[in-house]
Amino acid sequence: MTPEIEFENSSGNVFADLGLDDADELYTRAALGAQVVAMLKARGYTQTEAAACLGIRQPEVSALMCARFHRFSQERLIGFLNKLNFKVTIQISRRHPGEPFQQVCVTA
Repeated sequence: MTPEIEFENSSGNVFADLGLDDADELYTRAALGAQVVAMLKARGYTQTEAAACLGIRQPEVSALMCARFHRFSQERLIGFLNKLNFKVTIQISRRHPGEPFQQVCVTA
């Protein structure tokens, strides 16, 4: 007999699902950082080239590429996106019940 597998619905924020206090901040950093990494990979940059483009040292690029986004503030990650020639727009709207307080939407 196969054991029954239980599932939980996600809130859309894994950090909130884990009960972390700063879940919204962590989610936003992860979403921004993932975009930076995706753009660097899409351009085929080496870590040395990425470091020169972003104005950081190679070990920091390594941290980015390994998704260690806790090492970077939201502002710094937005700055990296700007250096990659992306416009970042912050939209403020009323929150509806059940929606996250912070959300990152990508349009390219």
